[in-house]
Amino acid sequence: MAKKDWRVLVVNPGSTSTKIGLFDGEREVFSKTVDHDAAKLAEFPTVSDQMPYRRDMILDILKYEGIDLASVDAFVGRGGGLLPLEGGTYRIDETLLHDARVGANGVQHPAQLGSQIADEFARQTGKPSFVVNPPDTDELCDEARMTGVAGVYRHVHLHALNLKETAIRHARSMGKRYDACNFVVCHIGGGISVSAHRRGRMIDGNDIVGGEGPMTPTRCGSLPAVEVIDYLKAGHSLDEAHKLCLKNGGFVSLCGTSDAREVQARAAEGDEAAARAWKAMTYQLCKWIGAMACALGGEVDGILLGGGMVHSDELVEAVRKNCGWIAPVTAYPGEFELEAMAAGADRVLDGEEEAKRYTGEPVWNGFPSAGSDR
Repeated sequence: MAKKDWRVLVVNPGSTSTKIGLFDGEREVFSKTVDHDAAKLAEFPTVSDQMPYRRDMILDILKYEGIDLASVDAFVGRGGGLLPLEGGTYRIDETLLHDARVGANGVQHPAQLGSQIADEFARQTGKPSFVVNPPDTDELCDEARMTGVAGVYRHVHLHALNLKETAIRHARSMGKRYDACNFVVCHIGGGISVSAHRRGRMIDGNDIVGGEGPMTPTRCGSLPAVEVIDYLKAGHSLDEAHKLCLKNGGFVSLCGTSDAREVQARAAEGDEAAARAWKAMTYQLCKWIGAMACALGGEVDGILLGGGMVHSDELVEAVRKNCGWIAPVTAYPGEFELEAMAAGADRVLDGEEEAKRYTGEPVWNGFPSAGSDR
């Protein structure tokens, strides 16, 4: 029986814009990035207070394009603000909405608005609404959670939506299911995620919010702990150190710019500082890919590269040269975020997957017999 081409509207709010897309099955009918005035957004006390403003702008665009909400089969929003949870497609309910509104994960980010806007549209039309592989997707194996400090554990923040969709698509291209494959999957952009996927679960990866992984255009990446302590002792503030993890590290700190293309061009023109930064980022990326291959016991069906920087042939060839001996390297330049959100709803509507229920409890909250590790 042929699958139905479900009509799905997706909403992906960002810091100063909201991306929307309408899909009939895998076919994109319409997509647009709605820009927001930063001064206007600053008028709202909290991220969630922006919801009516962003919702109404989207409705205006849809009206202009002649798109009737009643023609849509399902709505999908970016799932920010949630507590750690397994990957998958989640039906939006009151528990999920509460945590999205308050930012239960402690991070205030416009992605919290995705589920709220999708729910508004669903209520107007009587159609279902979902979130797909939210940013707080956590499927770490127990070994990946441990550190050498009692009571301190690793957490994970990754580009889960794009990572999992890239893996699902690549598995399909191999004639296999995602849950039958092992992949190392990377998202390489302003932030860099490097993750190990074992038979449909993302068992390890770097914490891009916590300062782990390769340096990026805006993030410092992993640092020696003692050097960080010395940095603070030298008079730098905790706030300065935190910003190095999120927006002032990496190329910004070393080269004064977050534009990877500029750093690459400067390196090609003989700028030694830019060349060192570019080579170091590439080196660290390859090293983390190797680490994730080890997390999979060396059983790797493919190394998959996605994100904006994958448009760089030089970067892709560097990964092939250094990591191609592990498994074939495949590049997917750009991202599949809108497509991934629609595909998650399609899989549920087709009966291929069952929609999950968000419990409001973190998927992991310590080991049951932690002993001295507590």
